[in-house]
Amino acid sequence: MNMMSTTIIYTTLIMGTLITLSSSHWLLMWIGLEMSMLSIIPILMNKTNPRSTEAATKYFLTQATASMIMLMSIVITMMYSGQWSILHSNNPMISLALTISLIMKLGLTPFHFWVTEVTQGTPLMPGMILLTWQKIAPMSILFQTNTIINQPLIITSALMSILLGGWGGLNQTQLRKIMAYSSISHMGWMLAVMTYNPSISLYNLIIYIIMTATLFTIFHMHNNTTTLSLSHMWNTTPPIIIIVLMNLLSMGGLPPLTGFSPKWIIIQEMMKNNNIMTPLLMTMMALLNLYFYLRLAYSTTLTLFPSTNNTKTKWYFNNMNMNITAPLTTLSLLILPLTPLLITLD
Repeated sequence: MNMMSTTIIYTTLIMGTLITLSSSHWLLMWIGLEMSMLSIIPILMNKTNPRSTEAATKYFLTQATASMIMLMSIVITMMYSGQWSILHSNNPMISLALTISLIMKLGLTPFHFWVTEVTQGTPLMPGMILLTWQKIAPMSILFQTNTIINQPLIITSALMSILLGGWGGLNQTQLRKIMAYSSISHMGWMLAVMTYNPSISLYNLIIYIIMTATLFTIFHMHNNTTTLSLSHMWNTTPPIIIIVLMNLLSMGGLPPLTGFSPKWIIIQEMMKNNNIMTPLLMTMMALLNLYFYLRLAYSTTLTLFPSTNNTKTKWYFNNMNMNITAPLTTLSLLILPLTPLLITLD
């Protein structure tokens, strides 16, 4: 793509999300979602090969289906209330259709199959946009409609997403698929607390975006797409692999890293609402995620491949560009001390 096309596409992508974020009008929110969906398809197909074309087609079909279901709920809302603004509704059809459409757009269970296939079929940076920026608009709609959505369906989908997000990533060697299953699991945590305290869900989204963007940026800078290529970095750039290790443990939710903070707050909030079993199940199922993060950390840092002395010292002379990753790494690892302040403000 030339510079003008790229500028128009990315501007449309950003504007679509901002329109959805700033609007309380059903039609404008839907238009913003459509702008985001249509503008990311050329980004996914930037490298024209059959795999990226297939990924973009799967993404379009899934998102178009979700948009049609959402439009149906909007039309039913208009028929019953006569208004385009977001109002509390007791109509079960509106609640069910809206919840299903947002679950499909976020890639949650049982509509999660497209996430891994689309992420694997695209380059690293479009995959990062897909798993971070494209989650903001549907989450903002969930934030505004948390009194309308179907709560039993939301909790069931959240629990199943956490389980399948950990289960699906166990035997993966492709980094993009691992990040996609991690996204499904993290979205499950956000969805579970949405009906109790939407502000905590948005805080979790911000932390998730920071951690995911950090890992994708490092993978892109060093052209890593498999666990094998990542493990080779230990002989060439040990400082980078240590950063990757710490970020993986942070995404797993280990204290004292940043990733522990949203899980801690979510469990505390759900227990305040006398819900003990749901956070217990979520914590047990999150151990599956932690297992494949630890396995990935072990394969990349604790197993050394045969190398010469020159290879081992090569990283001292490499000019490692840390300008981009340094602030992201700091945020993705060291926000936990601010958690008590965040709880106090909430």
